[in-house]
Amino acid sequence: MVKWLLATMALSLPALAHAGGPRDHAEQARDRQELRQDARELRDDRLDLRQVETLLSRYDSARGRYARRDLQRVEEELRAYVASELSESRRELAQDKQEARSSAREVRHDGYRRDDRQDHRDDVRDVRQEARALQQTRAIAQELNGLYGRMDSGSVTRKRMLIADLVQLARAEQSRNRQELREDRREAREDSRWY
Repeated sequence: MVKWLLATMALSLPALAHAGGPRDHAEQARDRQELRQDARELRDDRLDLRQVETLLSRYDSARGRYARRDLQRVEEELRAYVASELSESRRELAQDKQEARSSAREVRHDGYRRDDRQDHRDDVRDVRQEARALQQTRAIAQELNGLYGRMDSGSVTRKRMLIADLVQLARAEQSRNRQELREDRREAREDSRWY
């Protein structure tokens, strides 16, 4: 009887160790959702970068030809691009804040897990980076608003520099989202091993 009980326990321990409870399934579902979101954001970042690089190229071309009408068209598209980026950045900041709150709850719930604390640190860092990107985009948008329609040499040159700054911000955003994708993949692997 004792041997049978010991054998049953020995065989059932691995199954129990990997048995997923409601939290396990919710965690894995959240991991899958974050990976899908990361992939979507990375695609959007590629499109954004391509769009702002094209705007810069077209602006340079129009500037080199002194084509006032073409410069105005690029400015109109630039306004739409900046408005879209501001909206996207505010949305992403809200999502990052939600993820940071969620990871803080996980740390409080089972803070003994080192990876939960690391995930929370990563989420807090993401909030800071997104807030900084939003602040930079707002500053560029504000300066551009004062320059739209002005065609003097200094204004045209400054607008070109601000568009180049937007290109750099788009590249940095793409880089951050690649890093986020790597982190979320690591987290999903850790969670699948943990459960």
